[in-house]
Amino acid sequence: MGIPNLLRFMKPFIEPVHIKKYAGQRVGIDAYSWLHKGAYSCSMELCMSPRSAGARRYISYFMHHVNLLRHHKVVPVVVFDGGSMPCKSATDEDRHKKRELSLVLGKEKLKQGNTAAAIDLFRKAVQITPSMAYQLIQILKTENVEFVVAPYEADAQLAYLATLDADQGGIAAVITEDSDLIAYGCTAIIFKMDRFGNGEEFIMEKTLETVKDGLCFQDFDQNLFTGMCILAGCDFLPSVPGIGTKRAYSLISKHKNIDLVLSTLKLDKRYSVPDDYIDSFWKTLAVFNHARVYDVKSKSLKHLKPLEERYLNYLAGDLDILGPALAPSMAKAIAEGRLNPVTMETFDEFSRTISLIEFIDTSALNVANQHGSQEILTQESSITICSSEESRDDITACAVDEISSGEQRGNKGVLALGKFLPQKHSSPAVECKEVKPKNTPDNNPFKKRKLPTDQGQVPDQNELLIDLDEEEAVVLCSSLSRESVGPAESLDRNGVSAGLCWPLTQESVASIPNERSSKRQSQQEAFRNKTNKNKDERSGLLKFFMRL
Repeated sequence: MGIPNLLRFMKPFIEPVHIKKYAGQRVGIDAYSWLHKGAYSCSMELCMSPRSAGARRYISYFMHHVNLLRHHKVVPVVVFDGGSMPCKSATDEDRHKKRELSLVLGKEKLKQGNTAAAIDLFRKAVQITPSMAYQLIQILKTENVEFVVAPYEADAQLAYLATLDADQGGIAAVITEDSDLIAYGCTAIIFKMDRFGNGEEFIMEKTLETVKDGLCFQDFDQNLFTGMCILAGCDFLPSVPGIGTKRAYSLISKHKNIDLVLSTLKLDKRYSVPDDYIDSFWKTLAVFNHARVYDVKSKSLKHLKPLEERYLNYLAGDLDILGPALAPSMAKAIAEGRLNPVTMETFDEFSRTISLIEFIDTSALNVANQHGSQEILTQESSITICSSEESRDDITACAVDEISSGEQRGNKGVLALGKFLPQKHSSPAVECKEVKPKNTPDNNPFKKRKLPTDQGQVPDQNELLIDLDEEEAVVLCSSLSRESVGPAESLDRNGVSAGLCWPLTQESVASIPNERSSKRQSQQEAFRNKTNKNKDERSGLLKFFMRL
């Protein structure tokens, strides 16, 4: 799709950008490029069970990116492809055959149990249809997102909108994956935009004025640049064997005249130029410059650029090459999404009831379970994710209530914005149970403690201080509770707490002699005397050094 290797060749002129650069401006979206990327995540479902809920994940992908733009105050203008161009019929037929082959091979791999190989083939087999676009259009309508279905190529319609002023419905840039927009002369293009708004920007005016990495387009005009793209090969006309993007640039840069380039190619024996190549080249150039597009103001078709007389000669009066003419009423019905641009039949709105809740991305609900109730405001919509305390059925009911509310139009779009929230890893919810602290002995003899007063124990005013030099250490009998000692034994006759004692077993506690308190007091007195002695010694040393 697009010009082969053109983006790689133009890489020196492509710079990183974030979509917030276009805050407050209108930006066009190549709808089918996002639909193709969204379909990758549900390719197997689209091929095997297209009416299942899983086959509609492409809707969630698309709406996430739409709401991302609106979050950054960018006004999205979605443009869908319409009917096929006559000069592109051969390319479309070839692609259709490849998709059919990939579908058959994918089903065979799936039967063999090789799911990974089957998914790769299904991705190649997926085809975005007008019916898929129609389902998305219903969501865009409820979300009040501007859209238009092009009569033929969306690229030409986007290029046309880029030439208009904003008050006339114009756009400042285009988001796409198709390098054909460069050949159409689009002024600003954003490629490879990710789910966070980062992308790669190409500015045509800057490219034609800049010299980078040995590439110079200062002598190029838009027509020469488009001619270079056609020489390299495009969907409308394959390149001459041996001519790629680099060679096409060299020829245009050297001769600076398309007629001279074509004559040189015809005479060069290194290249096998088909007899009708030159005629086809000019017709293709006419398509890139004058394709038929839809004019919103007049509600009818018009040419991308005013048709020049020389191109009339190239076309030999066959203007259908630029896209067959359509009656204004038919063109309007296609643009508004009411008429199938391929079959020219009205979409059957009653063949299947379309419910907005079917397009809700369940990952958004999963994020809601992790983050709780969150409300995200966009430019024109307010999307509420229900609280994690509600059940999934309640969440669904909540979403339906939001969608059905006529007063709050913005709350109709509970659509995949959960992916836009910061992801947060959390463990599965478990039943909360009160866990009592373990009865772990706390018998560290080197720790100073206060006895708990809630267990009927009275702390002694002269708390025991541990002397590490003593041969017999005094410990806290924290492992002895009122139940193990007995209520009558919690305090001795002198009022000394049983929690302060020698390292004794539970059996020996009951046989403590009455003289224990006097012995304990004498031990405390000895400890204080030793402390005072050490203090006197330190004081004496201090006086000695002060005399010096």
